[in-house]
Amino acid sequence: MYSVDDCKIVSLPKIHNNAGNITVIENNITIPFDVRRVYYLYDIPMGSERGGHGHYTLQQYIVALSGSFTFVLDDGVCKKEVFLNDPSKALHIRPGIWREIKNFSSGSICLVLASDVYSEADYMRDYNEFLNCKKNDTSSF
Repeated sequence: MYSVDDCKIVSLPKIHNNAGNITVIENNITIPFDVRRVYYLYDIPMGSERGGHGHYTLQQYIVALSGSFTFVLDDGVCKKEVFLNDPSKALHIRPGIWREIKNFSSGSICLVLASDVYSEADYMRDYNEFLNCKKNDTSSF
């Protein structure tokens, strides 16, 4: 079972030259899983919040490609806020962690690299369901 302490900021390789920077993310090299889905959030209205769910098995790397935002991570016991604003850093979110995203800056872009394709069955969308799963069935995480 993972806790919020298992969700860490990871430095991604940054190659710099006079023409700018490049960061490369490669399956099982710079990211500890095969990326099976990529999506990004953008044009988020001021004051809006996203997320509000957990996953049974999905892992994610989250990168602030532009601007900034805050992830609120919750393992059912502890909560932790993580501020992202550097495209050379990623937040690794483990399975069984509730997440909410808030405080999007103007022009922010949130890139999500996921360990699997979309599956509604992997989502926990009700917080009480999430807490019950964490309490009663640790093998799910």
